[in-house]
Amino acid sequence: MSHPLVQRLVDELGYPEVTLESHREFISQPGISVLYFAGDAKSFRETTDVAVVLPELIDAFQGSLKPGVITTEAETELQRHYGFPTWPALVFLRDGGYLGAIAGIQSWSEYLQQIDELTRSEVKRPPGFKIPVVAG
Repeated sequence: MSHPLVQRLVDELGYPEVTLESHREFISQPGISVLYFAGDAKSFRETTDVAVVLPELIDAFQGSLKPGVITTEAETELQRHYGFPTWPALVFLRDGGYLGAIAGIQSWSEYLQQIDELTRSEVKRPPGFKIPVVAG
């Protein structure tokens, strides 16, 4: 079960839950999608902070961002695909193409600046899962 502040995004605000099965369909919608990777609120203290800030960000961008909440079951596999380094994270996509990710909590001005830059950027390949290479 997710934290009540994360569950509120789905239950009260109507953000769709994005599963492995629904992921491709969700991100393929026209426009800019934002995937919220909450992680475990007990392990990642900023999870609840981002859950509170996300609706404010959606409002600040006047509905141009379509949010979805990644289900617990889908988080690990999709995190490997998108390759963000820490939890929680917001992953931004345009018409299914990767724009970038913002990990952890940011100041309001940092969020606004980073999201503005991401939404104006070109689609690129997600960094994906990286395994550190150690020379021996």
